[in-house]
Amino acid sequence: MSFGYQTLGFGGYPTRRAILMAATGGTVTTTGDFKLHTFTSSGTFEITSGSGDVLILAVAGGGAGSGSNDNNGGGGGAGGYLEGTLSLSAATYAVTVGAGGAKGNQNNVGASGANSVVGTINATAIGGGFGSNGSFSTDAADGGSGGGGSGYPQDNAGGDGTQGNSGGLTGYGNDGGSLGSYVADGGGGASEAGNTDANGHGGDGREWSGNSTTYAGGGGGGYLGTGGTGGGGNGYQNINSAGNGDNGTANLGGGGGGSYQANGGANLGGNGGSGVVIFKYQYQ
Repeated sequence: MSFGYQTLGFGGYPTRRAILMAATGGTVTTTGDFKLHTFTSSGTFEITSGSGDVLILAVAGGGAGSGSNDNNGGGGGAGGYLEGTLSLSAATYAVTVGAGGAKGNQNNVGASGANSVVGTINATAIGGGFGSNGSFSTDAADGGSGGGGSGYPQDNAGGDGTQGNSGGLTGYGNDGGSLGSYVADGGGGASEAGNTDANGHGGDGREWSGNSTTYAGGGGGGYLGTGGTGGGGNGYQNINSAGNGDNGTANLGGGGGGSYQANGGANLGGNGGSGVVIFKYQYQ
């Protein structure tokens, strides 16, 4: 069995079935006739009896935003987003929840996020790519969604997305005014690319039907960039002083925000947000 992405997945959502299921693992919540097992850290999902359709969400850790020695760093890409429905019976499934990437300072880029994995069914959500540092000739990383490029002084490209979207690819984000060259690009999100509004905005995430929560938003670029919906951290937005990008939201897989440096000082990108794995099935 293979685990697909969104409409390329396994078909429809869980239907009401005569063979009911029982399972253990994660944090268990109930909504109507369905149970959700939410993993915010690694563990084991075990179906102890019955069989049926299981709706599964896997989101990887988001990539970190980067700092810069001279002006700006790109936002981190969101963690990869996978969802689909599989017919499962009694078995044990190892769950790995990916950590968010560690922030980058003025002297280096941040780190990409870690993968989230559901064993046995070959489901791997790829960690988000880190954002580029404007001080070095280093492009942003590819990932589940790609990290955002930087615009000044080094015009570095954004990364490509494999299970989401690319980070801003142009460098030189544009705020529509005289400070355009100072705006770094946003990281990609699950539903759109970074920097689509030319203001360093992180790409928006995707709402999961299983709990109506939005996941996997990209981080905003340093100076003016806002994080995408679904946990993307904002870029640092004060041109008059050095500061840090916001962290991506934990367990949403959001990318960290990039940072902007003015008048010296140490500035850091934001950490990427950790991922999540959720199983939903009918229990009564």
